[in-house]
Amino acid sequence: MELLITYDVDTTTPAGERRLRRVAKACEAYGLRVQKSVFEVVCSDVQWQLMRHRLLGIIDPDHDSIRVYRLHAGTFSGAQHLGHSPPAPHDTPLIY
Repeated sequence: MELLITYDVDTTTPAGERRLRRVAKACEAYGLRVQKSVFEVVCSDVQWQLMRHRLLGIIDPDHDSIRVYRLHAGTFSGAQHLGHSPPAPHDTPLIY
């Protein structure tokens, strides 16, 4: 499955800044950062459930927001890139 994940974490407090870093690290574990708070993720249903559980354990639902868009397979490969935005290498391993 292909997911587009965006997040907005309240960073007005030191705790919020820590949550922001933790959300980014969690997303980096599963996908590729394509913009500051936007990740493209290719994963299985099980991996998504694990990631979702991890993210829910990090955020403060009263102050933070994560949006997840489930896309059709192949959507990432058909994305248009304008400006300095190289295509993300989804068909290569995340760990080398």
